[in-house]
Parts: sequence; structure tokens; C-alpha cells
Amino acid sequence: MNFAAFRRTRLALAMGAAMLSLSAGHALGSNFALQEQNGSGVGNAFAGGAAVAEDASTIYFNPAGMSRLPGIQGVVSGDLICLSAKLSDNGSQPAAFQPLGGTGGDAGSCAVVPSLYLAVPINKQWAFGLGVGAPFGLKTEYDSEWLGRFQAIKSKVDTININPAVSWKVTDMVTVGAGANWQRIKATLTNDVNYSGALATAAAAAAAGGLIPPGVIPPLLAGVAGLESPAAVNGNDSAWGWNIGILVEPDKWTRIGASYRSRISYTIRGQVNFNNPALPALTPPLDSIGALLATGVNQVLSNGDVTLALKVPDTGNISFFRTLNDKWDVMADIQYTGWSSIQNLTIVRSTGAILSVTPENFRDTWRGSIGTNYHYTNQWMFRAGLAYDQSPVRDAQRTPTLPDNDRTWLAIGAQYRVSPQLALDAGYTHIFVRNPSINQNQGSTAANGLISGSYKNDVNVVGLQATYTFN
Repeated sequence: MNFAAFRRTRLALAMGAAMLSLSAGHALGSNFALQEQNGSGVGNAFAGGAAVAEDASTIYFNPAGMSRLPGIQGVVSGDLICLSAKLSDNGSQPAAFQPLGGTGGDAGSCAVVPSLYLAVPINKQWAFGLGVGAPFGLKTEYDSEWLGRFQAIKSKVDTININPAVSWKVTDMVTVGAGANWQRIKATLTNDVNYSGALATAAAAAAAGGLIPPGVIPPLLAGVAGLESPAAVNGNDSAWGWNIGILVEPDKWTRIGASYRSRISYTIRGQVNFNNPALPALTPPLDSIGALLATGVNQVLSNGDVTLALKVPDTGNISFFRTLNDKWDVMADIQYTGWSSIQNLTIVRSTGAILSVTPENFRDTWRGSIGTNYHYTNQWMFRAGLAYDQSPVRDAQRTPTLPDNDRTWLAIGAQYRVSPQLALDAGYTHIFVRNPSINQNQGSTAANGLISGSYKNDVNVVGLQATYTFN
């Protein structure tokens, strides 16, 4: 046996690399934008967001709306978002040399999305504002031994966005606004790698090259079946974007708003870490062959620095708000999101070698919503809303990181005005998610197994907000 040639060969390493799959490629898969940027909008399903302009959170939805605020105003809000995502198996297949595993439990979780806003009128024409929120985020986490563990276990993405903005009242009818956005993103992703499968591919390559006898492969693989390597990717980056808006008030009862938020381009930098297993005790000569194969696989599964280029999408919104009488308001909007900015997610090592490529092929989406307010008394106002929200995920590319599909929002809410200065809001939205199917092997059933089945998903959102106007 030519062990020197075996050490020199790169064929086994290359083929071993082809067997590997990292869920990091799905770090930001699916619809991870957060509409929930205040508490007052929850009760209307965020209908008419660019035209409502009833409090300082308009800094995010349309900065031109600051012109309508009666004075210095602060907003503190928090939205509790609870996602449930449960897989029903229908023909899933295990990875090579691995047990299948369970369905993963409930991959969803609850998270609070906080936001803060302060708007300050400078004079009758100008106002300044500052908003802090989290416009993108997700978290899914499956049981560690589930059937899709070679594609995803835990995926968590957090952002923070700091948005200074100004508005200028051009005429009594028209106000424009603009803002800058400093945004930071942080991602943590884990999955398992089919270490036994990688060893098997490396052994097959070595045997094909005449470097080891083919007859040693069956007993070798029987001795190393069931080995997995936990993998984790962590990274972060900061970048800048911008937002603009216009608010037109043709009369005192009607508002028409339009806003746009730019794409933000990241180069997420971080590390990949593998926890490669030790081989079980093997008899000679399998011990020597196994150790050499493992050396090659460990070189592929080595820790190191990685980068991921990502463009989070732009959004455009056109909104309408109308006061019908002293009791009723109506509102509506349509929103575009440019998800096609994400087509492939490619993770690259610092050496320039590609660690993983995941096709996403996201499509641009539309969201439409309608809502109403009922002014019961001077102190109490009740809200309701309905929205339909397209998913950017195409059926063929749906992944377990966030198994999203088209959504319907049904919302209710209320505002209680404690005093002329202080208003408290509460809202509740239930989001019905059209059951998404999945048939995903991330390029190789042998390496990653096949997830086949359908999810039962839903989302519940509770929003709370306090708005204080300083006289």
C-alpha cells in the first residue's frame, strides 16, 4: 500500500468536500424581514404605514410624517412574535451511514422586537427624528437528532438599525423626508456534517486511485458508521443604507404617502468551527487507513475565517389614509420587497476556497393590507386590519431554516389615551401561513438526507406601545 502517495493525493479530499453540506448557506433563507417596527400598527396589520403618521414611529415607515406631530414625541414599543413550525414527515430518507432521526419538534420560538423613536420639531417646516429597531431577524431551532440535522439545527439572525431622519414641509400639502440607516447584522448557525459519509467518499476515491484495496472499504465503513461532526458558523457586519418618503395631504381628511428603503450590502465576516469526532478503535490495517482518511477529511472540515456577501432587500410602499367622519378612519397600502437581491448564498474561506453555495432564487414579493380605526370616545380607539403577504421562497428551494409560505394577517387592537400627553397601545395579530411542503436534500441525499413532508405553521404577534408628547 502506497501510503506516501495516499498522503499526497487531493482526489480523496476533493470528493470528500463534495459530500459536505453546511447549513450556513441557509443563514438567511426565507422571509426574515420584520414588519413589526411599532406597537400601534399591530392592531391594523400595519395597513397604511406610509400615510398613517400618528406617532413618532413614522420615522421608520415614512419620515415625512414627522410634520404632523404636535410636538416633541417619544415612542417606546415592543412586539412579541411567536412562530410555530412543525414538520410532518412524508417519505424522508436518512443520510448514508446514519439513522433517520425524528421530525425535530417545534422549530419555532418567541422573540421580542423592541423599537424606540424620538421626533423633534425644529420649526414649522423642519423636524428631526431618531429611530432604533430591528428590521430583519429569525430564529429556528430543531431537536439536535432530527432527520434534517445535516441541513439545519439552529439558525439565528439578529439586526439593529439606527435611523436618523429629517422632514421638510415644502407646502401646506406636501412634505418630504429622508434618513440614513446604520445597520448591524449578526448570525449564528449550526448543523451536523455527515462525517461517516465524508469518510466513505474519501475511501472510494482512494480505492479508485489504487491507493487502498477496495476490499477494506466495507469493514472500514461498518466500523465508522454513525459518526457526525457538529458545525457552527458565526459572523457579523455593519453597513449603511437610506430611506426617503413623501406625504401629500390634499385635504384635512386625506393623506397619501409613499416611502422607499434602500438595499443594504453586507460582507459578513466570521468563523466556521467543526467538532470532528475521534474514530472508534479499529483493527489493523483498518486503523491506519482510517486515520489517514480522517486526516484528509479533517483538512476539509477545518476551522477558519469565512465571509458571506449579502444584500438585504429594498422596499417600497404606497399608502392611503382617510378620515370618514368623527368616528371612523380607513387605511390601505401596497408594499414591494426586492427579495430577488438574494439568489445564491456563497460562503468563502479566507483562502478564497468556496465552503458552500446554496441556491435561494428568491422572488420579489408584494404585500397588501387594509385597516380601520373606530374612535369610540375621546379616550378609546379600536383598530382592525387584514393583510396578505407573499413569500419570496419558491417551492423547489424551500429550506428548513425558515420554512415560509404566503401569509394572511388578521389583526385587532386598541389605544387608550391616559392624558393629552400619554397614549397606550396594544394589538394582536394572528398570521395564517399556507402550509409549506418541503423536498430538500441540499444537493445530496447521501450526504444530507432528504427532508420530505409538509409543515404546519402559524405566527402570533402581540404589540405594546407607549407614546408621550412633550408640551
